[in-house]
Amino acid sequence: MRVALAGQVGGLVVTAAAAPLAGGTAPTSADLAWGALSGAGTGVAMVFLFRGMSRGAMSVVIPVSAVGGLALPVLVTTVLLGERPSAWAWAGITLALPALWLVSRTRTTTADTAAGVRDGLVASVGIALQYLALAQASPGAGLWPVTSGRVTAVLVVAAMALLPALLPVHRAAPRPAPAQPLPLRVTALAGLTGVLAAAALFCYLLATRTALVAVASALSCLYPVVPVLVGLTFLRERPGRTQAAGLVLALAACALIVVP
Repeated sequence: MRVALAGQVGGLVVTAAAAPLAGGTAPTSADLAWGALSGAGTGVAMVFLFRGMSRGAMSVVIPVSAVGGLALPVLVTTVLLGERPSAWAWAGITLALPALWLVSRTRTTTADTAAGVRDGLVASVGIALQYLALAQASPGAGLWPVTSGRVTAVLVVAAMALLPALLPVHRAAPRPAPAQPLPLRVTALAGLTGVLAAAALFCYLLATRTALVAVASALSCLYPVVPVLVGLTFLRERPGRTQAAGLVLALAACALIVVP
């Protein structure tokens, strides 16, 4: 949880400094409110992702949150907002769902599968809220909606971290020892990931100006593919058959989604 908090703080510091320089007109209160709601989704997603992983349910919580985080925005934008993706985009979105599951699933788990599914589903709602709310900001708002979102995300994660009784990992477990400060290197890396995540959200916000929200969110939700590709390229990792199949499907999904 402290790693998640450090990441959100890093994103907040950089976006707050960059927002006045990023162009755009003065944001309206509605822009800031949509950004704040998006940040609440980010905070909830981070809390429940880390909760699931701390319980040893990484092999369940990550694929469930990834698939749900893709499916929910597409469902909301097409059913409630009237968006109509092209046939090519629908084909890509359909391929992306199994691709995400295959790429992000690991071989083993030591936790209760049902608990991992619950955490993953809640995280997926947070991810969907993050994308759907941010897309409602006006085109001239610049980076400010992302900045207000980082404020809310910090508050949500900090509140959850300070109130562990609300999200117990093991009800019967003994009271944990006081947490030690994070090593400086870990804090710096967490802050860097938060900066990159905030930059990614800004790129997503720009994408929604020229593309359907369903399409932009579907492409954004393919982020679990990135660490796998990094591992293959720089760490010489060898993917299993499941991950390899997921990568092929993900690349095909991207190609189909971006077809005009």
